[in-house]
Amino acid sequence: MKKLLLLPLLALLVSCNTQEKETTAIQKIAEANGFEYWANVEELRYTFNVKVNDSLRTSRAWTWNPTTNKVSLTTQDSTVTYNHKTEAAANQKIDQQFINDQYWLLFPFHLVWDEMEWEYSEEATAPISGQKLQRITVQYPGEAGYTPGDAYEVYFGEDHMIQEWVYLSGGSRENPFATTWENYENHKGIPIAKTHKNKDGSFELFFTEVSVED
Repeated sequence: MKKLLLLPLLALLVSCNTQEKETTAIQKIAEANGFEYWANVEELRYTFNVKVNDSLRTSRAWTWNPTTNKVSLTTQDSTVTYNHKTEAAANQKIDQQFINDQYWLLFPFHLVWDEMEWEYSEEATAPISGQKLQRITVQYPGEAGYTPGDAYEVYFGEDHMIQEWVYLSGGSRENPFATTWENYENHKGIPIAKTHKNKDGSFELFFTEVSVED
């Protein structure tokens, strides 16, 4: 009888241990990226740029005040300011751009901010470098946000800094999109990966004019 009871107990211990590793990995990624300093941020400025085959396709300059939820978008044509919390619906197109752009900038924090499911792997092969790294696979609920069901495979080293990720639109593996996380620059204790490239370098997403005020 004792042997029969032992098997469920072992299964429970293994499950708890796995869950603890997943949660610890997510927390450590956020912490390694300066999450403790986020509460001090009064204003964040950055320009989101996308270059395809050496042609600049997108450039958007943002100013975000996290404490007041005030967001300003500046393009070549105009500047629009709105409250991200109370006026998102009235500015949906711009708000979608804001969410997308700051997601690339601050994804490590979204691991603890957002509701998502995750799975941890102690070792996996990174798609671009071929290195053996740790991996967290995260997926959003089917009804969450502007792009429900999206999933990401996140590859990171022992320092818990992200080196590569794979975007899976709607959670589908039909068209995985992998990019690097590189060119980290520290801003008031928050390291930001300023450059993201695909494997052949034909796509580059990069940030310029990044500043953090506390």
